[in-house]
Amino acid sequence: MKFVDKSLCIGCGACVSVAEKLFKFGEDGKAEVIKQPETEEELATYELAKGGCPVEAIQTQEEEMKMAA
Repeated sequence: MKFVDKSLCIGCGACVSVAEKLFKFGEDGKAEVIKQPETEEELATYELAKGGCPVEAIQTQEEEMKMAA
């Protein structure tokens, strides 16, 4: 599962501008995932947005589990 760690997000909008079909700003001014990537194109766009996040707030549940271990 893909998500934005709200404790890290600074609301810069890089992900929203790159992948507006997958991300949006929440009421708190921080990004959130609105659609999980389903196609290869969406996954590539998601990865592009993830790579462009200056604070590495875009994560997957699997990554979070590895960090906690």
